[in-house]
Amino acid sequence: MKFSVVFFSVALVALVGAGQTPLQRRVLREVVEYFNGRNSGSFVFKEQTVEGAVEREDSSGTFVQLKVTLVQTTCRKRSPQRHNCRALENRRKPSCLVCYKFDPSDVPKVVDKYHNCGPSHHLAVKELRQRDEAECRAVEDAGKASESLYLPGMFAFSKGLPA
Repeated sequence: MKFSVVFFSVALVALVGAGQTPLQRRVLREVVEYFNGRNSGSFVFKEQTVEGAVEREDSSGTFVQLKVTLVQTTCRKRSPQRHNCRALENRRKPSCLVCYKFDPSDVPKVVDKYHNCGPSHHLAVKELRQRDEAECRAVEDAGKASESLYLPGMFAFSKGLPA
């Protein structure tokens, strides 16, 4: 029974990675690094599933949005080997919504990004979902505002140089 659960987990992770674009894989790596760096626990987390992926291109760059479920592993953060970590069942499985905007260059650079990771029920709360949607819209619009430098009602603040 344990063999079939482990095999299924490995197969699921392999399927998740198979249909992703290079930018989606990059965002996935970055969100796992972000969560492991921010999480105060002593265990490493890895991706379990990608529940939704959106990728849109326009003249200002590429927008990538992922909904990712992470899973706690058997590896400790201080352990030198972190690549063959088994997922721990019935442990914490946070969900993350991440939005990234990349510039349109040959080697895309991150223009803007947004991460929201929390308990799996966290992303279902209406107020948080509305905030996430607004934040992701702002990330997607990053780089588009550079076409018009001044909008009526916009204020500019700058820090003066020392005299």
